Amino acid sequence: MDALPGAAESYWMDSAPATSYPPVTGDIEADVAVVGGGIAGICTAWELARAGRSPVVLEADRIIAGTTGYTTAKVSVQHALIYDRLRSSFDAEVARLYAQTQQDAVEHLAATVTELGTDCQFERAPSYTYVTDPKSVDTIHAEVAAARAAGLPASLAIDTELPFPVAAAIRVDQQAQFHPRRYLLALAEDLGNRGSRIFERTRVVGLTEGEPCTLTTESGATVTARDVVVATHYPVFDRALLFARLIPHRELVVAAAVDADAAPEGMYITSENNTRSVRSAPYRDGQRLLIITGESEAPGTAPTAERFTRLAAWARTHFPVQSFAYHWAAQDNNTPDQLPYIGPFHPGARHTWVATGFGGWGMTNGILAGRLLAAQLTGTSPDWGRIYDPRRLHPTVEARGLLSAATKVVRHFVVDRLTPTHTDSPDDLAPGRGAVIRHRGQRTAVYRDDEGALHAVSATCTHLGCLVAFNDAERSWDCPCHGSRFDIDGAVLHGPATTPLHHVELGE
Repeated sequence: MDALPGAAESYWMDSAPATSYPPVTGDIEADVAVVGGGIAGICTAWELARAGRSPVVLEADRIIAGTTGYTTAKVSVQHALIYDRLRSSFDAEVARLYAQTQQDAVEHLAATVTELGTDCQFERAPSYTYVTDPKSVDTIHAEVAAARAAGLPASLAIDTELPFPVAAAIRVDQQAQFHPRRYLLALAEDLGNRGSRIFERTRVVGLTEGEPCTLTTESGATVTARDVVVATHYPVFDRALLFARLIPHRELVVAAAVDADAAPEGMYITSENNTRSVRSAPYRDGQRLLIITGESEAPGTAPTAERFTRLAAWARTHFPVQSFAYHWAAQDNNTPDQLPYIGPFHPGARHTWVATGFGGWGMTNGILAGRLLAAQLTGTSPDWGRIYDPRRLHPTVEARGLLSAATKVVRHFVVDRLTPTHTDSPDDLAPGRGAVIRHRGQRTAVYRDDEGALHAVSATCTHLGCLVAFNDAERSWDCPCHGSRFDIDGAVLHGPATTPLHHVELGE
């Protein structure tokens, strides 16, 4: 395998301190239990603490070290080409409410940074969605008109600071970018100052709803709480059947140090070339870190190393990149109607809540989720919360997305089992390679490490039984159906799975 560009780590993870909160070691009680320590979970707990509730945060690994630690950290109301789609799929009022609530999240972040006095590299910057194909100019014109009708200060741009021409772009000023870990670590510290508790290395595997609710952890300890918020990115409980309405995708990131005058001040994105997103962040010795994201694919469906190579080549073609400092990947979930699910967990829920389906825009949606859920849990639910309600049904809007998601899952569940693996034996694996092979009649995920040792686990995802695929860049087993990810020994890296892949003895 060719060397990948830069260190295999997120800049946000590498440039902020690690955490060491304790695990839950015995049965505890809480006012509110927030499951998940990413931006949605930490923001929800913080807003609840400010509102007088006493939350605890339960994180399976370390807080702010999952999807939130691997974001690109744009905080923008301009979510690619969203407003014309919302206006045509729903109506002008839904587009207006979406714009209003997303911009409120941007401003809430700015106010909180000032309130806490945290150094999180907060910068105001304009946000652009652009096209280079002249045939797509009409889509930009329609988006500008829809965004302005929704109340945003949007404008049409032809000239940008990008080092290549664009056919057209929509520009929205006074958006933001920041260091997400530094910001959320400040919120976590403030949570402790307010008497709330954070528990790490505490994987929640069971939920019993009631008054109160009971959570069961992997260690067997229980957490009893009046209310439970499920903020695990992809819900780890299937009772709401959201797995049928969430479509996971994974994007790659490369980052390189460049001179400040070569780094764009704005934030840019296009859906062309399978997504290209560009921003920069303060770095070392007066330089900026150029952060380029793209190559969007479903987990476990395309060679990851090859996609990193394409993304790095695009960066070198357009920017004065000498070498890369980092590479990483981010994962998120889309909903069929392009609106997040934030609110009651399912139609019968009274004390369980969820935040998921952020569609790649987790920074504004995570902040928004915290504000909305805190309001709902304290009895002051705003009217605009209805557009994010997970219980909503929009059959005509969702039909195509639901059918596509269901077809994909069926295809992987059935076809993957019928497709030859092209690897007959573990003896065929070179160091650093993995493959799903047949072993004693069962599909087995086998990896040979750099020292030549074999690691074998069941290839059947413990969530709903799809077959995993080898991720050649991150050396993990990824499920193409619902996005669960496992390390080479089967431990869960990313839900919705909560139990590891079963170990397999290869034997003779």
